[in-house]
Amino acid sequence: MRFLRTHPLARMAAVVFVAAGATLMTAGTAAAAPVDVVYTCEASTFIGPVATTFDSSVEGTAPETVAPGETFAITVTPQADQIPGEVSGLPLLEVKNFTLTIPIPANSTLVSASLSGGSGLGSEPVLTQVDNNLVITLPSSIAGGADYQLPALTLNLVAGAEGTIDVKVGGTSLTDPGLTLTAVADFLGSPIEAPTVCFPDPNPVLASTTIVSADPGGV
Repeated sequence: MRFLRTHPLARMAAVVFVAAGATLMTAGTAAAAPVDVVYTCEASTFIGPVATTFDSSVEGTAPETVAPGETFAITVTPQADQIPGEVSGLPLLEVKNFTLTIPIPANSTLVSASLSGGSGLGSEPVLTQVDNNLVITLPSSIAGGADYQLPALTLNLVAGAEGTIDVKVGGTSLTDPGLTLTAVADFLGSPIEAPTVCFPDPNPVLASTTIVSADPGGV
């Protein structure tokens, strides 16, 4: 984890983001080696915008190859984690307003998507489709110091005619973030909110499936 600034609220926003937002995907037929994702973030605080970065890694499953028109599944499973109870001497009250965006992969058609598992979230996460994106929203807040696990996301897809199907994290810039949240800390007896937006920079391929046609010549 690499912080660009060290003001307590900046560090609070960054650390809370790491704890609450370290999700998403990797590649392979079975659980593959984790893929590291570096996020660029900006927290809005009473001292102005504060830049932060952090690293995370996530595991996922996907078939290596599929045939054109074949239906298949990709599953991404976040790992269990804990929200810090205190950051840089500030008691962390909660993390709220969490949303995570995952684009529907190119060269595929989404049949369905579902969430499963998860714990310590206060209520059932909500999965919605917005244009060509899937958005996971946590309606409840997560208290500082609490253990939690975000749910696994399964995408049932139909392969296109050719090419590869690459899964990536959503977000391209601070004005087009793929993950948002608000960290709330106790600052001298008053709650201080730090809305935070993040995007992956760079955005690596986390799971990849190749569309392979049968040999037309046969053997």
